[in-house]
Amino acid sequence: MKKVFFILVAFLASSLALAQDYSFSVIKSGTGKQAIIFIPGFACSGDVWRETVEVLKEDYTCYVLTMAGFSGVVPEKNPSFESWKMQIAWFIKDKKMEKPILIGHSMGGGLALAIAADFPYLARKIVVVDALPCLMALSNPEFKSVPAKDCSEMINRITAMNEEQFVQMQRMSTASLTTDSLKFDEIVSWGLKSDRETFAKMYCDFSNTDLRERIKSITVPSLILLEPHFRNIETVIKEQYKNLSTVQFAYANKGLHFVMFDDKEWFMNQIREFIKE
Repeated sequence: MKKVFFILVAFLASSLALAQDYSFSVIKSGTGKQAIIFIPGFACSGDVWRETVEVLKEDYTCYVLTMAGFSGVVPEKNPSFESWKMQIAWFIKDKKMEKPILIGHSMGGGLALAIAADFPYLARKIVVVDALPCLMALSNPEFKSVPAKDCSEMINRITAMNEEQFVQMQRMSTASLTTDSLKFDEIVSWGLKSDRETFAKMYCDFSNTDLRERIKSITVPSLILLEPHFRNIETVIKEQYKNLSTVQFAYANKGLHFVMFDDKEWFMNQIREFIKE
């Protein structure tokens, strides 16, 4: 397994060279010995982690990412879930981080799972916030990813929307994702500032991602934090994560998808307890 890891690192070095710039933005704070990398979800800003970082930066060094094309960050030419996974892994190696903790929300949680699966010796622990190994398997347990899926139809549909239509879509979607009225407009604004083509391509790409088999390779402690609704389908959730031997589950007491906003005290207690040495 270690041989495979070093081959992957060598591939990263050859494919991404020694660039000091990354397609995602990075904000660093804190000076603690243990590094934490925060990965936001689909069409979100790294500001989703603002309150979390304020609490943790006194004891940890925090790296907050905002992915290319999301919330005002300059888009890249050919974004994909797999290329983002590789770029974050290279960022860790390039900065010579010693086993950071990965905390990811939604799509960011999927990226944390993929990194821990494909680079088993890179992270110390992972926290996956309201994400599943395969989103589409919730409605279709027999779902299989389509190789080289054509996302052009979705890209054309999203980019063809006028501003009012896109705003309405964002507001309707966000209404089902948080109970925190004070955060509602901010979440909507992240989507509105996102590049439309990246928005459509990454939604299509992530919907086509299935990590259920790949997570067999994860060896680090893994905490899965989920919104209360998922407790009603706990059997389905455990089935998706059955190949993750290091898994721990915790369900929020209230709220929706943005549990870091909707159940703040519970969320911080879970994070602090899990990441402490």
